[in-house]
Amino acid sequence: MAKRPDLHAVDTADRARLELEFDQPYLLGPLFGDYDRHLVMIEDRLGVHIAARGNKVMIDGEAEAAARARDVLVGLYNRLDQGDDVDAAAVTALLGMADQPALDGIIHNEVASPPKVMIRTRKKTIVPRSPIQTRYMEALARDDMIFALGPAGTGKTYLAVAQAVSMLIGGQVDRLILSRPAVEAGERLGFLPGDMKEKVDPYLRPLYDALYDMLPTEQVERRIASGEIEIAPIAFMRGRTLSDAFIILDEAQNTTPQQMKMFLTRFGMNSRMVVCGDPNQTDLPRGVESGLADAVTKLDGIPKLSMVRFSAADVVRHPLVGRIVEAYEGPGR
Repeated sequence: MAKRPDLHAVDTADRARLELEFDQPYLLGPLFGDYDRHLVMIEDRLGVHIAARGNKVMIDGEAEAAARARDVLVGLYNRLDQGDDVDAAAVTALLGMADQPALDGIIHNEVASPPKVMIRTRKKTIVPRSPIQTRYMEALARDDMIFALGPAGTGKTYLAVAQAVSMLIGGQVDRLILSRPAVEAGERLGFLPGDMKEKVDPYLRPLYDALYDMLPTEQVERRIASGEIEIAPIAFMRGRTLSDAFIILDEAQNTTPQQMKMFLTRFGMNSRMVVCGDPNQTDLPRGVESGLADAVTKLDGIPKLSMVRFSAADVVRHPLVGRIVEAYEGPGR
């Protein structure tokens, strides 16, 4: 593991020079990235200067920024030491955590050390990339019903599908049921060409994409053919009781209150249900209330039902996506 020295003041009380010494030099190549791109990302984001010599790294800058740069480097190094890959997305995720002053120490507690929570699937092991993702993954493993609320790019649906796949291959549920409104304003599919599957598949593509990221292609296709995995628009849920299943509703902000009530009351014994959506992005016709907003108001506080709220700070896509979300959700928008 990397040694973590204390802060040392240099010119003023507000500035520091930190030295890190790494005990496995062969990890420094992937830690720094091609042409030191990871170091450059950290320097640009935190306003510090980073210099490497042998197995030592020097960090110069404002004391708080230098300490956060140290935390990011240690977190990335320890990921490599545990056998995980480090890429630009991992650097961005740790930088996002380091940018939040209220979360001092969380990188060491939840990332640099072996993660407290993870999801294992056939193709990958997933660890949280933000503090809210940690809470969300804990809720996915613990609670019967979870509402994941917030903007695109925060991992709401992806992590739900990962947990569903993990529980399916572990035998904790017998089937996965993945659903979403097929058309934003009422599921009027008749004008589209093809049979029903061909009509709705384009709307369900994000769910397929997440599945193929978790399971080999042949397993996904075999499990869909056998009925272990069902991907269908919300209208197909009417009149059913869904037992021994992991059930996910995506784009839930585009349901009406009647559709949401219908979907939630499909919940059967030995099942888990996750409802994902962004209350600020409804595509329903003007004047039509969102079923997601209605459900959050009515159900918040019920035991064994979690409400996990993400924000633009939790976006784990390109950093620009988080800034775009903030711009659209800012004052006066």
